[in-house]
Amino acid sequence: MQRLWHGTGKHSPLFAEGGRSLSSPSPPPPLPQLLGHGLKDVKGNLCEDHCILQHSNRICVITLAEAHPLLQNGKTIKSINYQISANCSRLQNKVSGKSKRGAQFLTELAPLCRISCSDGEEYTIYSCIRGRLMEVNENILDNPTILQEKPSTEGYIAVVLPKFEESKTITQGLLTQKEYEEVLLKRFNSTS
Repeated sequence: MQRLWHGTGKHSPLFAEGGRSLSSPSPPPPLPQLLGHGLKDVKGNLCEDHCILQHSNRICVITLAEAHPLLQNGKTIKSINYQISANCSRLQNKVSGKSKRGAQFLTELAPLCRISCSDGEEYTIYSCIRGRLMEVNENILDNPTILQEKPSTEGYIAVVLPKFEESKTITQGLLTQKEYEEVLLKRFNSTS
């Protein structure tokens, strides 16, 4: 678990169960500058944990948490689709200017992408936070294995900018690294 969440100095990593994601041509800032966050059971999808890495400048990077089924052994990603509906593609998000004009606004339960596996399973990755979609990671479209190999860096899903007044409340209701590890331990013990 240490490979995903690293905090230094005033930053303390937080985690939660649930899901959200982001993507862009360049990787997000290095982990020591980020706070990790996640949400519980998004839309009732137990164990499909997501991680929100929040930078001190309030930008949030949406990634998969290490316990997400896509990161477990044996899963092969067949495709990643940012086309959410007939009229909405996250790839069409075009942001410009200081006020981030043109950015798609996301709610907590807004889907970012759908990931299909070779075994027929499909996972929807949600935003988990309210804010403006800054970018999606187009690199994972051409090379989906980086999503599994480097989920918290080059394999991120999306980058979201929460409203200034809501940026502090993102951490409320989320789990610390220790709490997240306890949840994972309880899950493991209840299934064995």
